[in-house]
Formats: sequence, C-alpha cells, structure tokens
Amino acid sequence: VTTVFVEEPGVEIVKPDAVLDEDLEKNSIIIAVSADNKVVYGGRELGVSGVGARIKQLLTRDEIPVIIQADSRADHGVFSDVWSEVKNAGAKKISLSTRID
Repeated sequence: VTTVFVEEPGVEIVKPDAVLDEDLEKNSIIIAVSADNKVVYGGRELGVSGVGARIKQLLTRDEIPVIIQADSRADHGVFSDVWSEVKNAGAKKISLSTRID
C-alpha cells in the first residue's frame, strides 16, 4: 500500500478563469508559478531548471498527475517552460489549475 501526500506549493496564486471545471485529484503533484514568475513546489522555489529533476523523483513512486497552478499575472513563457519540463520528465497527465467565479 502506497500513500501519497499532497503538498501545497506554499505561495498564494491568483488563478485565471476557467471555461470548464475539472476536479483536482487528491494525489497530485502541484507546481506553482507565482505572479513574479517564481516556480515553487512544497513551499520551496525550484526555478524552471529544477522542475524536471523534481518531477522525475516524484514519478518514480507512481504515475501521479501533475497540476500546474499558474498565477494569471505570470508570464506565459515561464508557464510554458514549466509545462515542457513536466512533460519531458515523463508526466502523462498534466493539468492547469484555474478558478471559476
């Protein structure tokens, strides 16, 4: 039996509006991109360059979905780079976390 604990990224994120609402999975890896383009996991800043190694390390346990929480004020290029790092690290299910007003 394996238990995975969800760690919140440790920074407050203002999420963009969503057209569709998809429930977030409880056993997920959550990476945040803050308004000032900091890339954070578990309250620690990884930077874009640290995302791939961290995701590979976490995916060795199970096939866990990855959720990217990108602040609506973050640069799209940083978000795109994070998405690419997550995908290249082997994640099969990647989602963007948004909000609905």
